Amino acid sequence: MWTAGQWKDYEVIDTSKGEKLEQWGNYLLVRPDPQVIWDTPRRHRGWKKPNAHYHRSSKGGGEWEFFDLPAQWSIHYRELTFWLKPFAFKHTGLFPEQAVNWDWFSAKIRQAGRPIKVLNLFAYTGGATLAAAAAGAQVTHVDASKGMVSWAKENAAASGLSDAPIRWLVDDCMKFVEREIRRGNHYDGIIMDPPSYGRGPKGEIWKIEDSIHPFIHECAKLLSDQPLFFLVNSYTTGLAPAVLTYLIATELKNRGGRVEAQEIGLPVRESGLILPCGASGRWEA
Repeated sequence: MWTAGQWKDYEVIDTSKGEKLEQWGNYLLVRPDPQVIWDTPRRHRGWKKPNAHYHRSSKGGGEWEFFDLPAQWSIHYRELTFWLKPFAFKHTGLFPEQAVNWDWFSAKIRQAGRPIKVLNLFAYTGGATLAAAAAGAQVTHVDASKGMVSWAKENAAASGLSDAPIRWLVDDCMKFVEREIRRGNHYDGIIMDPPSYGRGPKGEIWKIEDSIHPFIHECAKLLSDQPLFFLVNSYTTGLAPAVLTYLIATELKNRGGRVEAQEIGLPVRESGLILPCGASGRWEA
């Protein structure tokens, strides 16, 4: 498992009964986690006095219960700063486990010894975008949500990257990729974090099990003559690491290099174990 263990401002303190207790900067949050199927004693005081608690509804969805939490606050990872706020479906605007991938491709960008162009698809609030830009890459950030792109820009400003070579685009990712192929544009690194399910601007249905292979096939056409890396993230149960390995290897076998996929996770302080948080597949030259 690839573990994001270098955080200073974030920590999973404990996990029990379908929930996790997390430290986000100065604040404690309790949020549901479908991976937490164990029932262990809740000894940490934070379980009883969190700053906010997201309660899952038996009918689907849920809602936040706030005790003492600001509308917005920030945390840091290395040289990066991220604004956080609680919003729908238990999220805060950041997936801390992805830091293990940020460190991986940042090192590759820094060691490349040449200008690197990176494409970040389904780019959300820009964690990967900022990590790549801070490492020296020119980045194209694409997400269908205008609100998420605006949030990512705020994170860039907070991280001192307002003037970094980042192209911010509100667009349907598949349509953008198709246009980039027609334009003849290419990238040295591609990152994607596709949703399990979604709808395009004209009602197009994205179901990851049906759409991910053709999408990877098209994205592979955008790789440059000297590609550096290709990263696919998944939070969908059916896309196990072995499946990601097969998908990526099938489309990039003519590029040589190496493919590897693993679960990604976060250390849990109280147990000393690792909480699984999805999977990532990596190709590198």
